[in-house]
Amino acid sequence: MSVNKDIIIALDEGTTNAKAVALDAKGHVVASFSQALAIQTPHEGWVEQSAELLVAASFEVVARTIASVGADRVAALAISNQRETVVGWDRATGQPIAPALSWQCSRTAAFCHQLREQGHGPRIKAATGLPIAPLFSGSKMRWLLDNTPDGAQRAARGEICLGTVDSWLLWQLTQGQSFSCDHANAARTQLMNLHTADWDPEMLALFGIPRAALPDIKPSSGLFGYTRGCPSIPDGLPVMAMIGDSHAALFAHGLGAEGCVKATYGTGSSVMAPVSSAHCDVSALATTVAWHDGETLVYGLEGNIPHTGDAVAWMADSTGLSELSQAELIHELNTLPRSVDSTLGVYFVPALTGLGAPWWDENARGMIHGLSRGVKRAHLIRAALEAIAYQIADVVQAMRVHPGFTLNALMVDGGPTKNDWLMQYQADLLGCPVMRSDVPELSAMGAALLARKALFNLTTTQLRQYLPEHVTFTPDMARHARLQTRWQAWQETVERVRT
Repeated sequence: MSVNKDIIIALDEGTTNAKAVALDAKGHVVASFSQALAIQTPHEGWVEQSAELLVAASFEVVARTIASVGADRVAALAISNQRETVVGWDRATGQPIAPALSWQCSRTAAFCHQLREQGHGPRIKAATGLPIAPLFSGSKMRWLLDNTPDGAQRAARGEICLGTVDSWLLWQLTQGQSFSCDHANAARTQLMNLHTADWDPEMLALFGIPRAALPDIKPSSGLFGYTRGCPSIPDGLPVMAMIGDSHAALFAHGLGAEGCVKATYGTGSSVMAPVSSAHCDVSALATTVAWHDGETLVYGLEGNIPHTGDAVAWMADSTGLSELSQAELIHELNTLPRSVDSTLGVYFVPALTGLGAPWWDENARGMIHGLSRGVKRAHLIRAALEAIAYQIADVVQAMRVHPGFTLNALMVDGGPTKNDWLMQYQADLLGCPVMRSDVPELSAMGAALLARKALFNLTTTQLRQYLPEHVTFTPDMARHARLQTRWQAWQETVERVRT
Protein backbone atom coordinates (compact mmCIF):
# COMPACT_ATOMS: atom_id res chain seq x y z
CA MET A 1 0.00 0.00 0.00
CA SER A 2 1.21 3.50 -0.85
CA VAL A 3 2.66 5.42 2.10
CA ASN A 4 0.49 8.33 1.01
CA LYS A 5 -2.66 6.35 1.86
CA ASP A 6 -2.62 7.14 5.56
CA ILE A 7 -6.27 8.03 6.20
CA ILE A 8 -9.05 5.79 7.47
CA ILE A 9 -12.52 7.30 7.20
CA ALA A 10 -15.01 6.02 9.74
CA LEU A 11 -18.70 6.50 9.12
CA ASP A 12 -20.55 6.73 12.43
CA GLU A 13 -24.23 6.42 11.51
CA GLY A 14 -26.16 7.21 14.71
CA THR A 15 -29.78 7.78 15.61
CA THR A 16 -29.81 11.57 15.30
CA ASN A 17 -26.69 12.23 13.19
CA ALA A 18 -24.60 10.67 10.47
CA LYS A 19 -20.95 11.59 10.97
CA ALA A 20 -17.83 10.80 8.99
CA VAL A 21 -14.43 11.13 10.62
CA ALA A 22 -10.99 11.02 9.00
CA LEU A 23 -8.18 9.62 11.17
CA ASP A 24 -4.54 9.86 10.11
CA ALA A 25 -1.65 7.42 10.57
CA LYS A 26 -1.31 8.46 14.25
CA GLY A 27 -5.00 7.95 14.90
CA HIS A 28 -5.67 11.69 15.15
CA VAL A 29 -8.90 13.19 13.86
CA VAL A 30 -8.04 15.44 10.93
CA ALA A 31 -11.52 16.06 9.51
CA SER A 32 -15.11 15.48 10.54
CA PHE A 33 -18.49 16.23 8.99
CA SER A 34 -21.97 15.47 10.27
CA GLN A 35 -25.56 15.75 9.14
CA ALA A 36 -28.69 15.62 11.28
CA LEU A 37 -31.20 12.80 10.87
CA ALA A 38 -34.95 13.05 11.50
CA ILE A 39 -37.00 10.63 13.58
CA GLN A 40 -40.69 9.95 12.99
CA THR A 41 -43.22 8.74 15.59
CA PRO A 42 -46.40 8.05 13.58
CA HIS A 43 -48.12 6.22 16.45
CA GLU A 44 -47.59 5.84 20.18
CA GLY A 45 -44.53 3.67 20.73
CA TRP A 46 -43.61 3.66 17.03
CA VAL A 47 -40.22 5.15 16.12
CA GLU A 48 -38.90 5.06 12.57
CA GLN A 49 -36.58 6.79 10.12
CA SER A 50 -36.28 7.10 6.37
CA ALA A 51 -33.91 4.36 5.19
CA GLU A 52 -33.16 6.39 2.06
CA LEU A 53 -32.17 9.44 4.09
CA LEU A 54 -29.88 7.33 6.29
CA VAL A 55 -27.97 6.42 3.14
CA ALA A 56 -28.10 9.91 1.61
CA ALA A 57 -26.79 11.55 4.78
CA SER A 58 -24.08 8.90 5.16
CA PHE A 59 -22.92 9.27 1.57
CA GLU A 60 -22.91 13.06 1.92
CA VAL A 61 -20.68 13.15 5.01
CA VAL A 62 -18.32 10.49 3.67
CA ALA A 63 -17.97 12.33 0.36
CA ARG A 64 -17.29 15.65 2.12
CA THR A 65 -14.68 14.05 4.35
CA ILE A 66 -12.93 12.40 1.42
CA ALA A 67 -12.89 15.71 -0.45
CA SER A 68 -11.40 17.51 2.56
CA VAL A 69 -8.43 15.14 2.95
CA GLY A 70 -7.98 14.13 -0.68
CA ALA A 71 -9.12 10.83 -2.18
CA ASP A 72 -5.52 9.76 -2.88
CA ARG A 73 -4.85 9.62 0.88
CA VAL A 74 -7.80 7.39 1.83
CA ALA A 75 -6.78 3.82 2.59
CA ALA A 76 -10.08 2.36 3.80
CA LEU A 77 -13.54 2.94 5.22
CA ALA A 78 -14.98 1.70 8.51
CA ILE A 79 -18.58 1.74 9.77
CA SER A 80 -20.03 2.09 13.25
CA ASN A 81 -23.80 2.19 13.40
CA GLN A 82 -26.89 2.59 15.55
CA ARG A 83 -27.76 -0.92 16.63
CA GLU A 84 -30.92 -3.05 16.41
CA THR A 85 -32.52 -0.68 13.88
CA VAL A 86 -33.81 -2.76 10.97
CA VAL A 87 -34.14 -2.10 7.24
CA GLY A 88 -35.89 -4.33 4.73
CA TRP A 89 -35.26 -3.84 1.03
CA ASP A 90 -35.90 -5.35 -2.37
CA ARG A 91 -32.86 -7.31 -3.48
CA ALA A 92 -33.35 -6.51 -7.17
CA THR A 93 -33.87 -2.75 -6.85
CA GLY A 94 -32.16 -1.93 -3.55
CA GLN A 95 -35.24 0.08 -2.53
CA PRO A 96 -36.52 -0.19 1.05
CA ILE A 97 -39.88 -1.88 1.58
CA ALA A 98 -40.69 0.35 4.57
CA PRO A 99 -39.09 2.96 6.83
CA ALA A 100 -36.22 1.80 9.02
CA LEU A 101 -37.66 0.53 12.31
CA SER A 102 -35.65 2.23 15.05
CA TRP A 103 -34.13 0.43 18.00
CA GLN A 104 -36.39 2.64 20.13
CA CYS A 105 -39.54 1.35 18.43
CA SER A 106 -41.88 -0.77 20.56
CA ARG A 107 -44.49 -1.64 17.91
CA THR A 108 -43.67 -5.34 18.35
CA ALA A 109 -44.53 -5.36 22.07
CA ALA A 110 -47.56 -7.61 21.55
CA PHE A 111 -45.54 -10.18 19.62
CA CYS A 112 -42.83 -10.15 22.30
CA HIS A 113 -45.50 -10.59 24.99
CA GLN A 114 -46.81 -13.59 23.07
CA LEU A 115 -43.33 -15.16 22.97
CA ARG A 116 -43.04 -14.74 26.74
CA GLU A 117 -46.51 -16.15 27.37
CA GLN A 118 -45.63 -19.18 25.26
CA GLY A 119 -42.60 -19.82 27.45
CA HIS A 120 -39.89 -19.14 24.85
CA GLY A 121 -37.90 -16.74 27.04
CA PRO A 122 -35.40 -19.21 28.57
CA ARG A 123 -34.58 -20.84 25.22
CA ILE A 124 -34.14 -17.48 23.48
CA LYS A 125 -31.90 -16.23 26.30
CA ALA A 126 -29.82 -19.44 26.27
CA ALA A 127 -29.27 -19.33 22.53
CA THR A 128 -28.88 -15.61 21.87
CA GLY A 129 -27.97 -14.14 25.26
CA LEU A 130 -30.84 -11.65 24.99
CA PRO A 131 -34.08 -11.24 26.93
CA ILE A 132 -37.28 -10.93 24.93
CA ALA A 133 -37.84 -7.25 24.15
CA PRO A 134 -39.02 -5.09 21.22
CA LEU A 135 -35.58 -3.44 21.27
CA PHE A 136 -33.94 -6.29 19.40
CA SER A 137 -34.09 -6.75 15.65
CA GLY A 138 -35.74 -10.14 15.20
CA SER A 139 -39.27 -9.07 16.08
CA LYS A 140 -38.88 -5.96 13.92
CA MET A 141 -37.89 -8.12 10.94
CA ARG A 142 -40.96 -10.27 11.59
CA TRP A 143 -43.15 -7.15 11.62
CA LEU A 144 -41.74 -6.01 8.27
CA LEU A 145 -42.53 -9.34 6.66
CA ASP A 146 -46.01 -9.47 8.21
CA ASN A 147 -46.77 -5.97 6.91
CA THR A 148 -45.38 -6.41 3.39
CA PRO A 149 -47.56 -8.10 0.73
CA ASP A 150 -46.30 -11.69 0.35
CA GLY A 151 -43.43 -10.66 2.63
CA ALA A 152 -42.61 -14.08 4.06
CA GLN A 153 -42.81 -15.78 0.66
CA ARG A 154 -40.68 -13.15 -1.04
CA ALA A 155 -38.11 -13.29 1.75
CA ALA A 156 -37.94 -17.09 1.49
CA ARG A 157 -37.24 -16.74 -2.23
CA GLY A 158 -34.43 -14.32 -1.44
CA GLU A 159 -36.25 -11.37 -3.00
CA ILE A 160 -36.26 -9.35 0.24
CA CYS A 161 -33.16 -8.52 2.27
CA LEU A 162 -33.40 -7.91 6.00
CA GLY A 163 -30.54 -6.30 7.84
CA THR A 164 -29.26 -4.02 10.53
CA VAL A 165 -27.96 -0.60 9.51
CA ASP A 166 -24.40 -1.81 8.86
CA SER A 167 -25.55 -4.30 6.23
CA TRP A 168 -27.90 -1.72 4.67
CA LEU A 169 -25.06 0.80 4.31
CA LEU A 170 -22.64 -1.85 3.02
CA TRP A 171 -25.15 -2.95 0.38
CA GLN A 172 -25.52 0.62 -0.83
CA LEU A 173 -21.79 1.39 -0.68
CA THR A 174 -20.99 -1.68 -2.79
CA GLN A 175 -24.00 -1.35 -5.13
CA GLY A 176 -25.37 -4.66 -3.92
CA GLN A 177 -22.14 -6.61 -4.33
CA SER A 178 -21.75 -7.28 -0.58
CA PHE A 179 -24.49 -8.42 1.80
CA SER A 180 -22.86 -8.93 5.19
CA CYS A 181 -22.99 -7.83 8.79
CA ASP A 182 -20.52 -8.26 11.62
CA HIS A 183 -20.79 -10.54 14.66
CA ALA A 184 -21.55 -7.63 17.02
CA ASN A 185 -24.54 -6.40 15.01
CA ALA A 186 -25.76 -9.95 14.33
CA ALA A 187 -25.69 -10.61 18.07
CA ARG A 188 -28.28 -7.83 18.55
CA THR A 189 -30.89 -9.43 16.29
CA GLN A 190 -31.96 -12.26 18.64
CA LEU A 191 -31.37 -14.56 15.68
CA MET A 192 -27.65 -15.39 16.11
CA ASN A 193 -26.55 -18.24 18.37
CA LEU A 194 -23.80 -16.93 20.66
CA HIS A 195 -22.20 -20.34 20.92
CA THR A 196 -21.97 -21.09 17.18
CA ALA A 197 -21.61 -17.42 16.13
CA ASP A 198 -24.00 -18.11 13.25
CA TRP A 199 -27.71 -17.74 12.53
CA ASP A 200 -29.67 -20.13 14.75
CA PRO A 201 -32.15 -22.35 12.83
CA GLU A 202 -34.49 -22.60 15.84
CA MET A 203 -34.58 -18.82 16.32
CA LEU A 204 -35.17 -18.24 12.61
CA ALA A 205 -38.12 -20.62 12.75
CA LEU A 206 -39.48 -19.07 15.95
CA PHE A 207 -39.35 -15.53 14.55
CA GLY A 208 -40.35 -16.59 11.06
CA ILE A 209 -37.26 -15.18 9.33
CA PRO A 210 -35.94 -17.06 6.25
CA ARG A 211 -32.17 -17.51 6.16
CA ALA A 212 -32.23 -16.42 2.51
CA ALA A 213 -33.19 -12.89 3.63
CA LEU A 214 -30.26 -12.44 6.02
CA PRO A 215 -26.67 -11.28 5.44
CA ASP A 216 -23.54 -13.34 5.95
CA ILE A 217 -21.87 -12.84 9.33
CA LYS A 218 -18.22 -11.79 9.34
CA PRO A 219 -15.64 -10.65 11.95
CA SER A 220 -15.89 -6.97 12.85
CA SER A 221 -12.32 -6.44 11.64
CA GLY A 222 -11.67 -7.54 8.06
CA LEU A 223 -12.62 -6.95 4.44
CA PHE A 224 -16.35 -6.54 3.80
CA GLY A 225 -16.27 -5.25 0.23
CA TYR A 226 -15.31 -2.35 -2.03
CA THR A 227 -17.11 0.88 -2.80
CA ARG A 228 -18.81 1.04 -6.16
CA GLY A 229 -21.07 3.51 -7.90
CA CYS A 230 -21.53 5.92 -4.99
CA PRO A 231 -21.90 9.66 -5.66
CA SER A 232 -18.63 11.53 -4.99
CA ILE A 233 -17.07 8.45 -3.36
CA PRO A 234 -14.26 6.79 -5.35
CA ASP A 235 -14.74 3.21 -6.48
CA GLY A 236 -12.52 0.52 -4.98
CA LEU A 237 -12.17 1.76 -1.40
CA PRO A 238 -12.15 -1.27 0.93
CA VAL A 239 -14.61 -1.39 3.81
CA MET A 240 -12.36 -2.90 6.50
CA ALA A 241 -14.52 -2.84 9.64
CA MET A 242 -18.17 -2.81 10.69
CA ILE A 243 -19.41 -2.76 14.27
CA GLY A 244 -22.25 -1.42 16.42
CA ASP A 245 -21.53 2.01 17.86
CA SER A 246 -21.61 0.99 21.54
CA HIS A 247 -19.22 -1.88 20.87
CA ALA A 248 -16.94 0.43 18.93
CA ALA A 249 -16.86 2.88 21.84
CA LEU A 250 -15.91 0.10 24.28
CA PHE A 251 -13.08 -0.94 21.96
CA ALA A 252 -11.79 2.63 21.71
CA HIS A 253 -11.91 3.15 25.49
CA GLY A 254 -9.57 0.33 26.43
CA LEU A 255 -9.55 -2.48 23.85
CA GLY A 256 -11.50 -4.70 26.22
CA ALA A 257 -9.35 -4.44 29.38
CA GLU A 258 -10.89 -6.21 32.38
CA GLY A 259 -12.67 -3.93 34.85
CA CYS A 260 -13.11 -1.13 32.32
CA VAL A 261 -16.89 -0.90 32.05
CA LYS A 262 -18.22 1.41 29.37
CA ALA A 263 -21.31 3.60 29.40
CA THR A 264 -22.22 5.47 26.24
CA TYR A 265 -24.55 8.40 26.92
CA GLY A 266 -26.50 9.29 23.83
CA THR A 267 -30.16 9.30 22.88
CA GLY A 268 -30.24 6.14 24.96
CA SER A 269 -27.42 4.42 26.78
CA SER A 270 -25.52 1.18 26.59
CA VAL A 271 -23.62 -0.08 29.60
CA MET A 272 -21.21 -2.82 28.54
CA ALA A 273 -18.49 -4.83 30.26
CA PRO A 274 -16.11 -7.23 28.51
CA VAL A 275 -16.47 -10.80 29.81
CA SER A 276 -14.76 -14.04 28.91
CA SER A 277 -17.75 -16.24 28.10
CA ALA A 278 -21.25 -16.13 26.68
CA HIS A 279 -22.73 -17.67 29.83
CA CYS A 280 -24.82 -15.32 31.97
CA ASP A 281 -27.23 -16.12 34.80
CA VAL A 282 -28.44 -12.52 35.13
CA SER A 283 -31.84 -12.55 33.41
CA ALA A 284 -32.11 -8.74 33.39
CA LEU A 285 -29.00 -8.31 31.26
CA ALA A 286 -27.95 -9.29 27.79
CA THR A 287 -24.90 -11.29 26.89
CA THR A 288 -23.68 -10.26 23.50
CA VAL A 289 -20.68 -10.26 21.20
CA ALA A 290 -18.56 -7.22 21.95
CA TRP A 291 -16.58 -7.72 18.74
CA HIS A 292 -14.62 -10.18 16.67
CA ASP A 293 -11.21 -8.62 15.99
CA GLY A 294 -10.36 -11.08 13.22
CA GLU A 295 -8.70 -13.44 15.68
CA THR A 296 -10.83 -13.65 18.81
CA LEU A 297 -14.52 -13.42 19.63
CA VAL A 298 -14.91 -11.15 22.68
CA TYR A 299 -18.17 -11.25 24.63
CA GLY A 300 -19.90 -8.41 26.44
CA LEU A 301 -22.30 -8.17 29.35
CA GLU A 302 -24.74 -5.37 28.56
CA GLY A 303 -27.74 -3.42 29.71
CA ASN A 304 -29.60 -1.14 27.29
CA ILE A 305 -31.50 1.98 28.37
CA PRO A 306 -33.83 3.59 25.79
CA HIS A 307 -34.06 7.11 27.21
CA THR A 308 -31.14 9.00 28.78
CA GLY A 309 -30.06 11.98 26.68
CA ASP A 310 -33.48 11.68 25.06
CA ALA A 311 -35.05 12.18 28.50
CA VAL A 312 -33.13 15.40 29.06
CA ALA A 313 -34.11 16.59 25.59
CA TRP A 314 -37.76 15.85 26.40
CA MET A 315 -37.54 17.75 29.68
CA ALA A 316 -35.74 20.68 28.01
CA ASP A 317 -38.49 20.82 25.41
CA SER A 318 -41.23 20.58 28.04
CA THR A 319 -39.73 23.41 30.11
CA GLY A 320 -39.06 25.74 27.18
CA LEU A 321 -35.27 25.37 27.10
CA SER A 322 -35.32 23.88 23.62
CA GLU A 323 -36.16 27.34 22.26
CA LEU A 324 -32.65 28.50 23.19
CA SER A 325 -29.65 28.31 20.90
CA GLN A 326 -27.52 25.18 21.22
CA ALA A 327 -24.82 27.06 23.12
CA GLU A 328 -27.36 28.60 25.50
CA LEU A 329 -29.04 25.23 26.03
CA ILE A 330 -25.75 23.54 26.94
CA HIS A 331 -24.98 26.38 29.34
CA GLU A 332 -28.34 26.02 31.06
CA LEU A 333 -28.04 22.25 31.36
CA ASN A 334 -24.67 22.71 33.06
CA THR A 335 -25.69 25.51 35.41
CA LEU A 336 -29.31 24.76 36.37
CA PRO A 337 -28.64 21.52 38.31
CA ARG A 338 -25.90 23.27 40.31
CA SER A 339 -28.21 26.15 41.16
CA VAL A 340 -30.37 24.01 43.48
CA ASP A 341 -29.35 21.69 46.31
CA SER A 342 -31.78 18.93 45.34
CA THR A 343 -34.81 18.19 43.19
CA LEU A 344 -37.14 18.93 46.14
CA GLY A 345 -38.16 15.28 46.07
CA VAL A 346 -38.92 15.14 42.35
CA TYR A 347 -38.04 11.96 40.44
CA PHE A 348 -38.42 11.62 36.68
CA VAL A 349 -38.74 8.10 35.26
CA PRO A 350 -38.33 8.55 31.49
CA ALA A 351 -40.15 5.43 30.32
CA LEU A 352 -41.24 7.28 27.18
CA THR A 353 -41.51 4.06 25.15
CA GLY A 354 -41.10 1.64 28.05
CA LEU A 355 -38.24 0.64 30.35
CA GLY A 356 -35.10 -1.17 29.25
CA ALA A 357 -32.52 -2.91 31.43
CA PRO A 358 -32.77 -4.06 34.12
CA TRP A 359 -36.58 -3.80 34.10
CA TRP A 360 -37.55 -4.74 30.52
CA ASP A 361 -41.09 -3.44 30.73
CA GLU A 362 -42.28 -2.08 27.39
CA ASN A 363 -45.71 -1.26 28.87
CA ALA A 364 -44.33 1.17 31.46
CA ARG A 365 -44.78 4.86 30.73
CA GLY A 366 -43.00 7.92 32.05
CA MET A 367 -43.70 9.69 35.32
CA ILE A 368 -42.69 12.89 37.09
CA HIS A 369 -43.25 12.07 40.75
CA GLY A 370 -43.10 14.30 43.81
CA LEU A 371 -44.17 17.65 42.38
CA SER A 372 -44.78 20.41 44.91
CA ARG A 373 -45.45 24.16 44.73
CA GLY A 374 -41.80 25.08 45.10
CA VAL A 375 -40.57 23.01 42.15
CA LYS A 376 -39.09 25.14 39.36
CA ARG A 377 -37.41 24.51 36.04
CA ALA A 378 -34.01 23.92 37.69
CA HIS A 379 -35.42 21.10 39.83
CA LEU A 380 -37.00 19.41 36.82
CA ILE A 381 -33.83 19.62 34.74
CA ARG A 382 -31.81 18.27 37.66
CA ALA A 383 -34.32 15.40 38.00
CA ALA A 384 -33.87 14.54 34.31
CA LEU A 385 -30.08 14.50 34.66
CA GLU A 386 -30.24 12.47 37.87
CA ALA A 387 -32.45 9.97 36.01
CA ILE A 388 -29.55 9.27 33.66
CA ALA A 389 -27.22 8.50 36.58
CA TYR A 390 -29.78 6.33 38.35
CA GLN A 391 -30.52 4.27 35.22
CA ILE A 392 -26.80 3.66 34.63
CA ALA A 393 -26.40 2.66 38.29
CA ASP A 394 -29.37 0.27 38.05
CA VAL A 395 -27.61 -1.61 35.24
CA VAL A 396 -24.26 -1.67 37.05
CA GLN A 397 -26.01 -3.03 40.14
CA ALA A 398 -27.44 -5.88 38.06
CA MET A 399 -24.00 -6.55 36.55
CA ARG A 400 -22.43 -7.04 39.97
CA VAL A 401 -24.33 -10.33 40.28
CA HIS A 402 -22.37 -11.80 37.35
CA PRO A 403 -19.42 -13.84 38.66
CA GLY A 404 -17.05 -12.60 35.96
CA PHE A 405 -17.83 -8.92 36.47
CA THR A 406 -15.39 -6.39 37.92
CA LEU A 407 -15.63 -2.60 38.00
CA ASN A 408 -12.43 -0.62 38.32
CA ALA A 409 -13.70 2.45 36.49
CA LEU A 410 -16.70 3.53 34.46
CA MET A 411 -15.45 4.67 31.06
CA VAL A 412 -17.92 7.15 29.59
CA ASP A 413 -18.52 8.88 26.28
CA GLY A 414 -21.28 10.67 24.41
CA GLY A 415 -22.86 14.13 24.35
CA PRO A 416 -24.35 14.23 27.89
CA THR A 417 -20.93 13.36 29.39
CA LYS A 418 -19.81 16.92 28.63
CA ASN A 419 -21.92 17.91 31.64
CA ASP A 420 -19.36 17.93 34.49
CA TRP A 421 -22.09 18.06 37.13
CA LEU A 422 -23.64 14.85 35.77
CA MET A 423 -20.29 13.06 35.62
CA GLN A 424 -19.46 13.94 39.23
CA TYR A 425 -22.94 12.86 40.32
CA GLN A 426 -22.43 9.54 38.51
CA ALA A 427 -19.06 8.98 40.20
CA ASP A 428 -20.45 9.82 43.63
CA LEU A 429 -23.51 7.61 43.12
CA LEU A 430 -21.48 4.58 42.01
CA GLY A 431 -18.55 5.18 44.35
CA CYS A 432 -16.01 4.54 41.60
CA PRO A 433 -13.97 6.74 39.24
CA VAL A 434 -15.74 7.93 36.11
CA MET A 435 -13.28 8.35 33.24
CA ARG A 436 -14.55 10.51 30.42
CA SER A 437 -13.26 10.48 26.91
CA ASP A 438 -13.52 13.98 25.50
CA VAL A 439 -13.10 12.61 21.99
CA PRO A 440 -16.58 13.12 20.49
CA GLU A 441 -15.78 10.64 17.73
CA LEU A 442 -15.12 7.65 20.02
CA SER A 443 -17.39 5.18 18.19
CA ALA A 444 -15.84 6.20 14.88
CA MET A 445 -12.39 5.82 16.44
CA GLY A 446 -13.19 2.28 17.60
CA ALA A 447 -14.32 1.26 14.13
CA ALA A 448 -11.23 2.88 12.63
CA LEU A 449 -8.98 0.97 15.05
CA LEU A 450 -10.55 -2.31 13.96
CA ALA A 451 -10.04 -1.31 10.33
CA ARG A 452 -6.42 -0.38 11.03
CA LYS A 453 -5.85 -3.74 12.70
CA ALA A 454 -7.03 -5.62 9.63
CA LEU A 455 -5.48 -3.28 7.08
CA PHE A 456 -1.99 -3.35 8.57
CA ASN A 457 -2.12 -6.74 10.33
CA LEU A 458 -1.56 -5.21 13.78
CA THR A 459 -1.90 -6.84 17.18
CA THR A 460 -4.25 -5.49 19.84
CA THR A 461 -1.21 -4.41 21.85
CA GLN A 462 0.05 -2.36 18.91
CA LEU A 463 -3.27 -0.49 18.85
CA ARG A 464 -2.79 0.89 22.39
CA GLN A 465 -0.73 3.81 21.12
CA TYR A 466 -3.85 5.14 19.38
CA LEU A 467 -6.11 5.19 22.46
CA PRO A 468 -7.40 8.61 23.62
CA GLU A 469 -6.75 10.23 27.02
CA HIS A 470 -9.47 10.38 29.70
CA VAL A 471 -10.60 12.99 32.23
CA THR A 472 -11.19 11.40 35.65
CA PHE A 473 -13.96 12.26 38.11
CA THR A 474 -13.06 10.90 41.56
CA PRO A 475 -15.96 9.90 43.83
CA ASP A 476 -16.74 11.68 47.09
CA MET A 477 -17.36 8.65 49.30
CA ALA A 478 -19.21 10.64 51.97
CA ARG A 479 -21.65 11.85 49.33
CA HIS A 480 -21.77 8.31 47.91
CA ALA A 481 -23.23 7.10 51.21
CA ARG A 482 -25.82 9.88 51.26
CA LEU A 483 -26.92 9.29 47.68
CA GLN A 484 -27.89 5.67 48.35
CA THR A 485 -31.10 6.91 50.00
CA ARG A 486 -32.01 8.94 46.93
CA TRP A 487 -31.21 6.01 44.67
CA GLN A 488 -33.53 3.79 46.71
CA ALA A 489 -36.30 6.40 46.39
CA TRP A 490 -35.71 6.46 42.61
CA GLN A 491 -36.13 2.66 42.43
CA GLU A 492 -39.37 2.91 44.40
CA THR A 493 -40.61 5.46 41.86
CA VAL A 494 -39.71 3.10 39.01
CA GLU A 495 -41.95 0.48 40.59
CA ARG A 496 -44.83 2.98 40.48
CA VAL A 497 -44.68 3.19 36.66
CA ARG A 498 -44.76 -0.58 36.41
CA THR A 499 -48.02 -1.09 38.30
